[in-house]
Amino acid sequence: MSRRPPPELEGYAERAREHCFICAIAAGEDRRHHLVYEDEVAIAFLNRFPTLEGYTIVAPREHREQVTGDFPADEYVALQRVVYGVAEGVRAVLEPERVYILSLGSQAANAHVHWHVAPLPPGVPFEEQQLEALSWERGILDLSDADMAALADRLRPELAARLGTAP
Repeated sequence: MSRRPPPELEGYAERAREHCFICAIAAGEDRRHHLVYEDEVAIAFLNRFPTLEGYTIVAPREHREQVTGDFPADEYVALQRVVYGVAEGVRAVLEPERVYILSLGSQAANAHVHWHVAPLPPGVPFEEQQLEALSWERGILDLSDADMAALADRLRPELAARLGTAP
């Protein structure tokens, strides 16, 4: 799959500091991201700047900033069930060698807590796996909006079946 340069980091970080893009997606104000799952607790959407096909972000609808500290245990476990369901759905549809799950972000930008569900396709050389597979250093996948929409259409029914909601 071909790659293109990622967004310019300084501009990206500045925009991420100005407003919470995850809150905007959850409120239905940001339609640039392809939602693949939503319920009353969480949303899941395709990463707009993916380094791996099917790279999905899972986040609570409510703005929370600490990966564990902002959640009572029962809410955290409920959210992790969504992360698990998304990962298993992505795994079923794309058949990756491995699925990486990480919580990344920063108080400086992208403070809304979220989990990255990143499927590693089979055959990636070891040197290009793990954190290297997530790095923008080699560029991001050159996927059109139509490509992303088609992938979202493939994922939605699988995620709905696994997580018990209508697609």
